[in-house]
Amino acid sequence: MESLSISSNSLEGGVPKSFGRACSLVLLDLSYNSLSEELPIIFDHLSGCSRYSLQELYLEGNRINGTFLDLSIFSSLKTLILSNNRLSGKILEGSKLPSQMESLSISSNSLQGGVPKSFGNACALYSLDMSNNSLGEEFPKIIHHLSGCARYSLEYLFLGMNQINGTLPDLSIFSSLKRLYLYGNKLNGDIPKDIRFPPQLKSLNMHLNSLKGVLTEYHFTNLSKLKELVLSENSLLALTFTQNWVPPFQLRYIRLQSCMLGPTFPIWLKTQNDFNDLDISNASISDMVPKWFWAKVALLEGLSMNISYNNLSGIIPNFQLKNNSSSLILGSNLFEGPIPPFLRYSMFLDLSKNKFSNSFSFLCASGTVEILYQLDLSNNQLSGQIPDCWNHFKSLSYLDLSHNNFSGMIPTSMGSLFDLQALLLRNNNLTNEIPLSLRNCTKLVMLDMAKNKLSGHIPAWIGRKLQELQILSLGINHFYGSLPLEICYLRSIQLLDLSLNNLSGKIPTCIKNFTSMAQNTYSSSYAYHWYYVKTSHESFSRAYDLDAFLMWKGSEQMFKNNELSLLKSIDLSSNHFSKEIPVEIENLFGLISLNLSNNHLIGKIPSNIGKLKSLEFLDLSRNQLVGSIPWSLVQIDRLSALNLSHNHLCGKIPTGTQLQSFNASSYEDNLDLCGPPLEKLCIDEELKQGPVVKLHEDGLFFTREFYMSMTIGFVTSFWGVFGSILIKRSWRHAYFKFLSNVRDKIYVMAAVKVFKWRHRI
Repeated sequence: MESLSISSNSLEGGVPKSFGRACSLVLLDLSYNSLSEELPIIFDHLSGCSRYSLQELYLEGNRINGTFLDLSIFSSLKTLILSNNRLSGKILEGSKLPSQMESLSISSNSLQGGVPKSFGNACALYSLDMSNNSLGEEFPKIIHHLSGCARYSLEYLFLGMNQINGTLPDLSIFSSLKRLYLYGNKLNGDIPKDIRFPPQLKSLNMHLNSLKGVLTEYHFTNLSKLKELVLSENSLLALTFTQNWVPPFQLRYIRLQSCMLGPTFPIWLKTQNDFNDLDISNASISDMVPKWFWAKVALLEGLSMNISYNNLSGIIPNFQLKNNSSSLILGSNLFEGPIPPFLRYSMFLDLSKNKFSNSFSFLCASGTVEILYQLDLSNNQLSGQIPDCWNHFKSLSYLDLSHNNFSGMIPTSMGSLFDLQALLLRNNNLTNEIPLSLRNCTKLVMLDMAKNKLSGHIPAWIGRKLQELQILSLGINHFYGSLPLEICYLRSIQLLDLSLNNLSGKIPTCIKNFTSMAQNTYSSSYAYHWYYVKTSHESFSRAYDLDAFLMWKGSEQMFKNNELSLLKSIDLSSNHFSKEIPVEIENLFGLISLNLSNNHLIGKIPSNIGKLKSLEFLDLSRNQLVGSIPWSLVQIDRLSALNLSHNHLCGKIPTGTQLQSFNASSYEDNLDLCGPPLEKLCIDEELKQGPVVKLHEDGLFFTREFYMSMTIGFVTSFWGVFGSILIKRSWRHAYFKFLSNVRDKIYVMAAVKVFKWRHRI
């Protein structure tokens, strides 16, 4: 037998010794099983006569452990694939490769150390893949170890996702090297001015390192075959070329995110006519985009372009174009004017955070059905009515028109977006009711219409039809009436915001059916959102992010995709809800934020509210709640924001917990509430503390109790004296005789004074 392939099964254990006695075995493929034997034992079992014949050994995708070792006894071995296993430990310096070895892959393990010098003596080696390990050697030393005869044969060197450090040495001695992948390491230091790259190089990938310094045209001399240049996420690395430089290459992939390309727009891109992937985002460019660049973009079908997070400016001209199928990310710049119609032929279009103005009627420029899957026009200056031609965009899965100046009704044609998963219309001037046609958008995961002027009832069909909803934000509108019971059908809801409306009635007890909120575990459904893309050439899935706004601890904050996966929130504040807080709310164990403030809620705080142990934010202020603060509240050790003020709560604030750490304003205007942090002491505390002289609220010693005591003392003294006079006659005669004498004396003194005054005149 020359070839044995039993890959992609569920085999366990190791390699039988009998395989080592197969003296004519050339190829053995045991990949993608569950083999768990140690690598030294496997090689020992294969060290029979098969070691002289075996040329290809595939063991990737198993659970093989142990460390890497000397392979020189396998004199005929050309290909060894050990990737995606559990190899660990340091690669020993004495580990040798067979002289005939052509391809070695030990990627995606936990190997440490560096590249043994013996690897450089494998004169037939053309592919070496050690990516995704824990190698920590300096890169110049690795290159030195490989600079034996392997430098003439090596074509593919993959060292990405390790901990390799040091700076770049001269690589031009590797005369055959075509692909060099060093991404995700710790390369640092200034790039020397006089180093060169290999002349046969097609792919150079060094993104996500800490390289610094300047790359000039000198470094790219003779790289006429270069197709892929990936230097992203090296924020201290600059690419500085002379204005008239004509590169020797024609790149297909240009990824220079977060490098320093500016401040002027890179003119050398004018010479690149065949690229289909361009990322120069966050590249410190502050310039007007030249017209030749837009003409190039219009011609490149299937282009993926990201020029966001710069200070690019100007008006984008229009070009005659159809079926472009591009992905264009132009967000966070200074583009202005109308949106050119040719952009509607994109598959993914992000124009957010710019200064585009007027309406975007460009969408309705043609009657053909377009292939737009994702459209983000948020944070611009667009105005007027939203166009009513969405039936042209059957594939649309993500639509963000938030933070503009749109007015009028939500167009009914949006109901034809059957694949829509996210609809964001937040912070506009939209009016009237939510159109009934939106009930057809049954795949919606996020619906955000907050901060508009929408009115009418909350539609019952939201609960009946949109049962995939995870985020429903309708706050700051003019909705009125009671909350429909069908809202409780939203079992996947994790963020419900109906605040600042005119809703009334009772909070439905069926909120216990919010299944996602009843789980206090991490929700992976938030972390990744996908939609399916189908073109004439290919089919694939594409992920998108969800960002949501929420009033959090007194201010509106934006929570991004990964943060939302941990956030479960209900905000019904500033409405007219009445009756009691439903005790069923105690079953929503996963709640992080609960805001029922500024309503007309009555009754007591649910006694077992402490069961919400994940709660970090609780606001029940400005209601008509009565009774004491439940002692179960002390069980919530994560609580960092609490407001129970402006109610009719009474009794002692539970002590010995973080409830005393909140400001007194969290409990104010509850007249019968006492205990720290309030100044008002409870009765048992006053008895323990004894008499204390303290200032009144307005800073005086004289309190209400002082004046009451003074009045009682005056009355007692008055009747003690005059009561005796009224009862005993002799005392009464003496008292009135005394008053008569006093009167006579006062009269005589006054007469004498008047007489003297007249004589002076």
